[in-house]
Amino acid sequence: MTVRTPSSRIRRAVTPLALCAGLTVGLTACAADPDEGTNGVGRLSAPEIESKAQAAADAARAVRLSGTLVSKGGTFKLNMRLKQDGATGSVTTKNSTFELLRVGDALYLKADAGFWAHDGKEDDTPSEADSEAADTLDDKYVKVPQGDPSYKQLRGFTDMGPLLDGLIGLHGEKVKGDRDQIGGVRTVKVKGGADGEGGTLDVSLDGEPYPVQFARGGGGGIVVLSEWNKDFPLTAPSKEETLDYGKQLPRT
Repeated sequence: MTVRTPSSRIRRAVTPLALCAGLTVGLTACAADPDEGTNGVGRLSAPEIESKAQAAADAARAVRLSGTLVSKGGTFKLNMRLKQDGATGSVTTKNSTFELLRVGDALYLKADAGFWAHDGKEDDTPSEADSEAADTLDDKYVKVPQGDPSYKQLRGFTDMGPLLDGLIGLHGEKVKGDRDQIGGVRTVKVKGGADGEGGTLDVSLDGEPYPVQFARGGGGGIVVLSEWNKDFPLTAPSKEETLDYGKQLPRT
C-alpha cells in the first residue's frame, strides 16, 4: 500500500525552509539579530565603538569606579564615587585602607590609627608620642595641604576626567570582540590588539554606550564603572570631625 502525503502538507513544511534557505537568502538570515533592542553600537567598527564610549564618559556628570589597579607602585583597590567637582570613597593599598573626600579643591583623608602611625617603613615601630598622635587622628578627617607631596597623588584618585582618561584608554590597533553581559548589562568588547594586550573595554549595549568594564593589559587590573550620571551629595566635614595632622602626611 502506498501512502501519499497531501501536497498541501508538503508545501507547509517546505515553505519556511525556502524562505530561510532560498537562492538569494542564506541560513543566517533567520538567526536572531544580536543588536535587536540595543543602542546599535554593536553594529559599529571597533574605533567607532570606542569613540562613542569615550564621548559618553566625557559627557557624564558622575560615575562609580571600583576594582583593582596593579602598577610598579603597588596594587590599589578602589571604590570611588566621582563627579566633576569632587569625589568620595576608599583606597586600599598594601599597608592600609583610607577614605578620601574631595569638595572642590579641598581634599580630606580619613584613616585609622595604624595608618597615621605608619611612615612608609614596614619595619618601623612608632614612638609613644607618634602612637598618641595617631590615636587622636583615628577615624578623623584630615585636610591635606595642597603643598603636601601627597596632595597630588591622592587627588589623582578623585579627579573624574583624568582618572577615567588614564584608566579606560585602549592601546594598539582596535579590534572588535564578542558580546557579553556584565552586572546585567549587555556589552560589546573592544580590544587593544588581537589578544587585548592593550586593554579590553566593555561598552554598554543598553541605553547610553557607557564604558562598563575595563581590563588593563598585562594583568594590570580590572575596573568596573557603574551608576553613570547618578548624583550623590558632597559635603565638607564639620570642624568637630576634622583635625590637623601638623606635618607632612605619611607615605601610602
